[in-house]
Amino acid sequence: MADAEIGIVGGSGLYEMEGFAGIEEVAVLTPFGEPSDHYVIGQLEGRKVAFLPRHGRGHRLSPHELNFRANVYGFKKLGVNWLISMSAVGSLKEELRPTDVVVPDQFYDRTKLRKDTFFGDGMAAHVSFGDPVCRSLFEVLVQAAEAAGAVVHWGGTYVNMEGPAFSTRAESNAYRRLGFDVVGMTNLTEAKLAREAEMCYATLAMVTDYDCWKQDAEEVSVETIIGILGQNACTAQNIIRLAIGKIPAQQDCACARALEKAIITRPELIPEAAKRRLEAIVGKYLE
Repeated sequence: MADAEIGIVGGSGLYEMEGFAGIEEVAVLTPFGEPSDHYVIGQLEGRKVAFLPRHGRGHRLSPHELNFRANVYGFKKLGVNWLISMSAVGSLKEELRPTDVVVPDQFYDRTKLRKDTFFGDGMAAHVSFGDPVCRSLFEVLVQAAEAAGAVVHWGGTYVNMEGPAFSTRAESNAYRRLGFDVVGMTNLTEAKLAREAEMCYATLAMVTDYDCWKQDAEEVSVETIIGILGQNACTAQNIIRLAIGKIPAQQDCACARALEKAIITRPELIPEAAKRRLEAIVGKYLE
């Protein structure tokens, strides 16, 4: 299977990456089922990159239908150590305007139905998640966004709602009172799984609207954001191209050692089925 060092998750509006050379499509089998689509692997700015449209080509999958575990595990099987995720988000602050880019450094979980861990069924692990975003990758994305000429905001909290409906006005105003910056439906789950898979993870949150709290703005709907999505997709592709060459060749951060002291189950008690299921993630710790 073709190895890739960098993974890109395309969000709403970004279903393919321009500029890939030597493209091949790869179907990856995982113990957690099928990923959202085939992975597209190729050379981008001299680096081996794997791209996956989160919602499938043609946007076939809603946030609550996504098989996050399969998506992230598939990247791990392909050899990915650096995972960049794009996400369309609603703004919860006046100064975060549509077409702006936010690179969040915190998440807040409002989901109820997500399968957001690889562990269980005989193997327990508890990764550190106080800082859910890789600082090295965070800085690369911020600098690339600035170089691309985007209006970029350093840091902030992404509140992950369940969806697929947009927020109620009461929820949107509550998020604002809590000091959150943007609201979306996908990225916290990916961040948790990426940490368990010992990947460096960061998000490009592309603002499309003001959610529904702003009384003098049009209420968020698919119709109102569709034009913004196209503009944001172009911006995201430019940022990614500029970021790829700045990503270090080797991981040199705590992300790469997230499981080193996280597995709490005694090795001799871990079922063989669990070892096989998580070989790509925990194999080096069970040798």
